[in-house]
Amino acid sequence: MTKIAFIGLGHMGLPMSRNLLKAGFDVIGFDLVPAAVAAFSESGGKTAGAIADAVAGADVVLTMLPSGAIVKSVYEGEGGVFAHAKAGALLIDSSTIDVATAREVSAKAVANGFDMVDAPVSGGVGGATAGTLAFMVGGTAEAFKRAEPVLAPMGKKIVHAGASGNGQAAKICNNMLLAISMIGTSEAFNLGRALGLDDQVFFDIASNASGQCWSLTSYCPVPGPVPASPANNDYKPGFATALMLKDLRLAMEAAGGAGANTPLGKLSAEIYTAMDADGHGGVDFSGVIKHLAGKL
Repeated sequence: MTKIAFIGLGHMGLPMSRNLLKAGFDVIGFDLVPAAVAAFSESGGKTAGAIADAVAGADVVLTMLPSGAIVKSVYEGEGGVFAHAKAGALLIDSSTIDVATAREVSAKAVANGFDMVDAPVSGGVGGATAGTLAFMVGGTAEAFKRAEPVLAPMGKKIVHAGASGNGQAAKICNNMLLAISMIGTSEAFNLGRALGLDDQVFFDIASNASGQCWSLTSYCPVPGPVPASPANNDYKPGFATALMLKDLRLAMEAAGGAGANTPLGKLSAEIYTAMDADGHGGVDFSGVIKHLAGKL
């Protein structure tokens, strides 16, 4: 049985690790938050009191962490993965972090004798719970092949994006596009309302016309047309504004470093920064429709 060490049992990591347990993997979990560890234990997982204990003997180490700095410390620190994982273990980082850090940590992993992939996800807590996440994977073809059977119980779409760091690149490009399209969709509904157009009528037209997009048909920012969208649950996330803003900042950092011109990405980051500064970081990012209308 493949033994997996899962580090980071938060809102995403906990349901992901539970799906690995359901698939029959031997999973040992670690988190700094006692309640998260307890929840994992109650789900049937083994737990460890330190990273070193979690990764010792593991065939695969999977991390889901909040930032690049934390990823570096977990992998490179004295009590971290590189120092204590067994030789030849596969390392999978599903955190959303900056491309440069992902590539740096991967290079150090290879230097220490490990295969490593960056495998950020799309799909949110709902996808993590249902096992329907999309994984964007960066790394060698050999490392990707090793990672696929581990990722499969947690996702419905697993795409090899290319070399190390390309998974992170795909994630931030996708979420920048998502932010732009959600703001555009929200502006269209707000304008339609101002002109006396019914939300459902506009949805029926735009969803079958050239304005069709995921932000409209799958995650509609107005109540009614898409029953499962957060708009029908008082904009409870879902995907919180603070998380969208994190991804947009990563995208803008990457754009600056690469010399890419992303004016709509920059404007989207400014809009979500203002929404967060107004105290609405915990609201689903589709709630930007209310922010733009001055009603949030």
